Amino acid sequence: MSTKHKVSVAGLLIALGIIYGDIGTSPLYVLNSITNGKTITQELIVGSLSLIIWTLTLQTTIKYVILTLRADNKGEGGIFSLYALVRRRRRWLVTAAMIGGAALLADGMITPPITVTSAIEGLKIIPSIGAISQSTIIFIVICILSVLFFIQQFGTALIGRFFGPVMTAWFAMLAVLGIIHFGQDLSVFKAFNPYYGIRLLIVYPRGFYILGGVFLCTTGAEALYSDLGHCGKWNIRYSWIFVKSCLIINYLGQGAWLLANYGGKKITSDMIDAGFNPFFGLMPAWFLYFGVAIATAAAIIASQALISGSFTLISEAMRLNLWPKFRIVYPTEAKGQLYIPAINLLLFSGCVGIVLHFQKAAEMEAAYGLAITLCMIATSILFANYLVLHRAKRALIYCYLAVFLTIEISFLFANIDKFPHGGYVAVLVGGLLFFIMYAWHRARRIKNRYIEFVRLEHYIPKIQELSNDRTVQKYATHLVFLTSADNPGEIEHKIIYSILNRKPKRADIYWFVHVDTVDTPYMAEYEVTHVIPNDIIRVDFKLGFRVQPRINLLFKKVVEDLVKNHEVNITSRYESLEKNKVVGDFQFMVLSKYLSADNELPMWERVIMKIHFWLKAISLSEERGFGLDPSNVTVEKFPLIVAPVVNLKLKRIY
Repeated sequence: MSTKHKVSVAGLLIALGIIYGDIGTSPLYVLNSITNGKTITQELIVGSLSLIIWTLTLQTTIKYVILTLRADNKGEGGIFSLYALVRRRRRWLVTAAMIGGAALLADGMITPPITVTSAIEGLKIIPSIGAISQSTIIFIVICILSVLFFIQQFGTALIGRFFGPVMTAWFAMLAVLGIIHFGQDLSVFKAFNPYYGIRLLIVYPRGFYILGGVFLCTTGAEALYSDLGHCGKWNIRYSWIFVKSCLIINYLGQGAWLLANYGGKKITSDMIDAGFNPFFGLMPAWFLYFGVAIATAAAIIASQALISGSFTLISEAMRLNLWPKFRIVYPTEAKGQLYIPAINLLLFSGCVGIVLHFQKAAEMEAAYGLAITLCMIATSILFANYLVLHRAKRALIYCYLAVFLTIEISFLFANIDKFPHGGYVAVLVGGLLFFIMYAWHRARRIKNRYIEFVRLEHYIPKIQELSNDRTVQKYATHLVFLTSADNPGEIEHKIIYSILNRKPKRADIYWFVHVDTVDTPYMAEYEVTHVIPNDIIRVDFKLGFRVQPRINLLFKKVVEDLVKNHEVNITSRYESLEKNKVVGDFQFMVLSKYLSADNELPMWERVIMKIHFWLKAISLSEERGFGLDPSNVTVEKFPLIVAPVVNLKLKRIY
């Protein structure tokens, strides 16, 4: 067990505070979703509870808590961390990662509205408040979401301290509320027998589609894996014992309450509009104010966890070249805490749009769950490849796939029933996010056809001659180019063309800087190759996919180390400045590409490239993406010709 995340009271408290918000607030709406429009019978309630218990056991406990948490990437988890571990095995795995990432982001837009709305709708059943209108509830929900997204820019270090104690109180409340209602109908304990769940699926009319509501009890499992780096797997595993127990106790209590108070009655949409919710039904009248307050606090914490997780997810996608570069802000010194303004605005707009579109939590349930099933299927595929790489027995891998793909595909088909009732929203949002990732990744592969690498050694004499040619005006003392060549002996032809042909760029020292994004999250290393000492130097950075590539600062540190070790002389070579030991100027060259009209691309690739350059125009520029200081950066435009016109028909008439 790593010392970084040893099991401790503090670690368990942190795990309760930041990991279980989504799955921990599911009792607010799961049984509400299952019973909507149905008559309450023992067959329905016991069967549904059985499906919930075994879904939490198989899907959350065995798949995620026991198995998937093993796939930690230097202590980090999540769909992209898992992809980084297996991406070299099969090229097509990137598609699974993009589907999973897009679905998780879509889930991040739906979770805050449904959890906060479900909590605030508890006000409807408080007698002293009276008949509160749905428009008032919508107003309160949007106000809460507005404040929540506004404070993201300041970081969550302050409010984060309260997450653990609040969620501990929340889970304790779930257990107590469940226990005090057990006596109303002890038949709910039959739910531990999976027979009743299976029988419900087979015998009950449209019983299979009940899985669409049951699935909501495990939607936070993927977020649980994503937060592995914040708490460590053992803190998650031990705290899950407490969390799962509280959840099951509360579900059993809700089932007993439903059978005792609504047995034989049909739950109509009018009842739900009036505030019917078995979760709040468990609460004594005198406790409702406090109950709604802590439910709202838990809903806010669940939303915060999804928002923070979305920021981390997008930052990883950017490092893996699966998403356009956006500005990342680090509001506090807390490790892993970051803020992406563009994504914050995107999520806020999506959340408010979903609240205004659906207006009621019961309606939002129809959109919830469809997208996240795709993420779980993607995780299963990636984890199976992880098992292959770790030489697990083939029989165990096939068994893993058979069990969990069967469960998840069943959930997917059950959730498809939600498509016309709101599920289309999740599919549209997830599909749009996937297409952005696909277009960005596909365009990069198209561009790679154009990149021509040449042997640097063939051009060294010409570069040295240019450096010593005093008839050419000096461009800079130190000229720094960013190169994508992995091989230190190679360089892009366009860089050579820029130095020697386009406009000869005379410098005293030429630097070639290469940034390699590696699969380990927080690696920050470099190596230096003196191609020609004090004339041509190459610096290779190896940065983890969670490390911000602030090349301006990193390069400055490298130069300081080289000067300290007497490996390079950075003094200006202008005579008047050299004798006074003035440090020479550094100029970074960024070669920016644009899509040339001289291309003959197939229609689909032309569309992809146009979308790519549109995304590039609204995203972070390349120099800002690498953390360069604009004052010492020159951007040089280069035409991108990936499919040159070969048969140009032109006839001379005289």
